[in-house]
Amino acid sequence: MMHYITNVGLILAGCLIFYKLLLQKETFFRANRWILLTCLLTSFWLPLLQVPQQWSFRKASTIVVDDPATEQPAVNNTFIVPQQSAPVAPVTTTNTATTTNNIREDKSSAITWQQVLTWATWLYWFGVAVFAINFLVQLFTLLYRAYTRPVIRDGRFRIVELAGDKAPCSFWNNIFINPEKYDWETYNQILQHEKIHIEQRHSLDLLLAELVIIFQWFNPFAWQYRKALENNLEYLTDDQLVNHIQVEKTSYQMSLLKVSAPHFPLNLTTNYNQSLLKKRIAMMNVKKSNVHTAWKYCFLLPLLVFLVCLLNEPVAYAHAPVADKKEKSSPMHNENIDTEGLWFATIKKNEVSIQFKNDGDDNSTNSTTFPLSDLGELPRDKAGTFTVTREAGSVQFSGRFEGDQGMGRYKFTSNATYAEAMRQEGIDLRNDKDIMVFFLVNISGSYVKMLKHNGYTELDRNDVIPLAALKVDEPWIQSIRKSGIGELTPQNLIPLKALNVTGDYIAEIRKAGYPNVTASQLISFKSQGIDGKYIADVRSAAALPSKVKPGAGEKPETKERKEKAEGKEKAETDEKPEREEVSANDIIAIKSLNIDPAYIRSLKEVGFDNLANHQLIAMKGQGITAEYIKGLQASGFKSLSANDIISIKALNIKPEYILSIKEAGYPNADPNQLIAMKSQGITAEYIRGLKAAGFKDLSANDVIAVKSQNITPEYIRSFEALGYKNISATDAIPLKSLHVTPEYVKSFLDMGYKNFSLNEAVAFKAQDITPAVVKEYTTLGFDNLSLNDVLAAKATGTTPAFITSMKQKGHNLKTLNKYITLKSVIE
Repeated sequence: MMHYITNVGLILAGCLIFYKLLLQKETFFRANRWILLTCLLTSFWLPLLQVPQQWSFRKASTIVVDDPATEQPAVNNTFIVPQQSAPVAPVTTTNTATTTNNIREDKSSAITWQQVLTWATWLYWFGVAVFAINFLVQLFTLLYRAYTRPVIRDGRFRIVELAGDKAPCSFWNNIFINPEKYDWETYNQILQHEKIHIEQRHSLDLLLAELVIIFQWFNPFAWQYRKALENNLEYLTDDQLVNHIQVEKTSYQMSLLKVSAPHFPLNLTTNYNQSLLKKRIAMMNVKKSNVHTAWKYCFLLPLLVFLVCLLNEPVAYAHAPVADKKEKSSPMHNENIDTEGLWFATIKKNEVSIQFKNDGDDNSTNSTTFPLSDLGELPRDKAGTFTVTREAGSVQFSGRFEGDQGMGRYKFTSNATYAEAMRQEGIDLRNDKDIMVFFLVNISGSYVKMLKHNGYTELDRNDVIPLAALKVDEPWIQSIRKSGIGELTPQNLIPLKALNVTGDYIAEIRKAGYPNVTASQLISFKSQGIDGKYIADVRSAAALPSKVKPGAGEKPETKERKEKAEGKEKAETDEKPEREEVSANDIIAIKSLNIDPAYIRSLKEVGFDNLANHQLIAMKGQGITAEYIKGLQASGFKSLSANDIISIKALNIKPEYILSIKEAGYPNADPNQLIAMKSQGITAEYIRGLKAAGFKDLSANDVIAVKSQNITPEYIRSFEALGYKNISATDAIPLKSLHVTPEYVKSFLDMGYKNFSLNEAVAFKAQDITPAVVKEYTTLGFDNLSLNDVLAAKATGTTPAFITSMKQKGHNLKTLNKYITLKSVIE
């Protein structure tokens, strides 16, 4: 658990550093909001993933296999000693009177790492409890205040009147404010500010941030992350208020300075954060970020992938392809096993399971199973000793058995020559703990020689332990080699044996159509439960003819559209009437997605007879079912290609959405247009809003273009309020793309240009002409300037500075046009 919490904190820190370095100064506040929320949620989800070994910076974890057909030895902190892996020396048993003190644990006064970890865990959960209580107190306080103070209803908003010197804030649909503290203009702007917070549901962001703080209270990056998220919400609200609701920027900034109160609101509220005022005002005046800086967002995905590969546990060998180059497998045992400690035993039929436990460490245990006959006479109902001797050394057990249960103390004594003999074979045993592990797995010198005889000359202890524990012997190695599998590294042998891959299984897979199957593919096949029958069933289902002929009953023009949509895909299908071969990697993907013959037949029954493997995999991966396809067909799309359906499902386009678009006036919208509409977030309500704003005859492509510029009915109405009627899409798109605002147009109308058209506004904005520029020309003596004169002067570079310089040189011309001509002559 603590490992997971730590990884969450590290990922959260990485995301915060990414935001601070690349995104904090950008004015894409809405995008930053979603990035911050996504990273917040992702930081708790990513540590749960496992990554392939070849991607991970960590070593693979121990294999754990549960095969009901052939019981394999458990290998996670557990030992099953092979009974015949090496000759075993006779077991000697002696009965000696021993006091009960021999089986008591020695109490250690030293503080162990395990104790420190336990205390840290208790401290962590204590902090979680404290911050959770604090969160509930804040929530209760807000709700109590919201429903006990006087309230004014303003549509969906509840304006809660406060008393005293408290800063205004909002939570959910409640706005908390003391109306007596502010003049009417400031009061109104505060309400507009807080209404934006409520409309955009910023309270959800803060609630989520507070929940993260509860579980990451110890992490300074989490506190900074919440602050960054809160700051961005304020920037986003200021931007919305100043740029979209016609609030005068200077007046709004003054209102921010007026809002000062010593009593700060609760953390769960969106509020006028006074410590942030300077930054907020600076952000309002900063130049808008260029779209070309959006490339920075692309670095987030590589960062998250890097953090996953760095921190997450790699998958076990049985579930991942084995790399070609030699990799050291992790030890299949607990290396912290002590050579002295406690033992606990259980007799089950003809076996004795003995658990070894370190003194003072309840969490460090190892188990192994001995044949009962190997232990000789056990001390039953009385204290005694017995010894087990193997090539690596001997263990003396002291204690007693009562019935089938026994306990006592053990002491391991290593064989003085064993470590040197292993070192000569290239196996470095560092200490007696390593030798004891070899004792428990019963690794003999002859076993190591056998491995070397079969070509495994570069072995270390971490290779030998799992091989011996899994009983990888010479007959099995030879049987795999005779099957034609050449890449038999120790890292391949381990999962192959753990998964009980045999020569018969390899022959079955080859007979099923994979004569060149590799060891890595065999591991994936076996771990996924793929056998010859499954392969045959998939191929048989794919080869069956469909009950519904694709295109049957379609109009000629519909068939033609489908052929054009499918393009090369259909042409290739005509050239290759037989279904493409299912590769080994495809069959692995098909099985991992649980694609069975019934699923393939269900797709055939709705007209998809000859799907390519990648289409079948993509359709299942997207959760596409025959019922979903039938729903699309019922919506009027009888001739959708597989790629159309995949794209439609990827955007979560449902039949209900298609019908709503048709009912909104686009009954002939094709799949490509629907995909574009959905990706742009176009809804039937949005289309009706455009029509209400005067866009009566928009085509589907016009609607897509209008939405791509984020043109809203409110934006159109703001120009209509200035007297511009019947605004078309061709007018609105360039207006929005150049950021022409009603305020910009009104500034020219106020100068006396009563016939200032929207096309002229677009041309002026493109040349960056403002009323201030026009005034510069008038101050030079050019009265009654026409719009065309100003536009021509700006386009040709005939600037006020140029005209001033020409006058200083004696060129005192009477009209602006003459200076434009002079400019062209000089150049």
